[in-house]
Amino acid sequence: MEIETDRLLLRQYTLTDAPFIFKLMNSEGWLKNIGDRNIKTLKDAEDYMKKNYLSSYEKHGFGPYLVSLKEGETPLGSAGLYKRDNLEHPDIGFAFLPEFANKGYAFEAANAVMQFASETLGIVTIVGITLETNLSSIKLLKKLGLLEVGNYTYEDGEELLLFSN
Repeated sequence: MEIETDRLLLRQYTLTDAPFIFKLMNSEGWLKNIGDRNIKTLKDAEDYMKKNYLSSYEKHGFGPYLVSLKEGETPLGSAGLYKRDNLEHPDIGFAFLPEFANKGYAFEAANAVMQFASETLGIVTIVGITLETNLSSIKLLKKLGLLEVGNYTYEDGEELLLFSN
């Protein structure tokens, strides 16, 4: 599976991407807006990927995707779909390293994922969840055409805003 946009390539993660996942999940933005996933070693990153990424591809046919620049294939971030047990529809998620923020990459990647979900996977309804304080994610979810529809209680009990198309 590969998705291509004007500037980006999106593909499924492999365990060779563990160093990138380690870096991304320990970045300030991830820790502040998504939360500490206790990824302290490359082995932790690999184990997390096996449990949450690779298993999702097998079980659902989708998951998070590594987002890289077409030119040079520099990894920038992650964008994809997540199927949570207590949400009826898949939700779109995205996270980028700080040096690639505010360049339009998140919208370009997330929009491509939404199009892929609709056209290739036949998914009609996609939701989004984010912290009330994560104004950049709220703005992006709205730009993707999702509207705020209520609240969602995450696995750890945290209250998040819920968006849907």
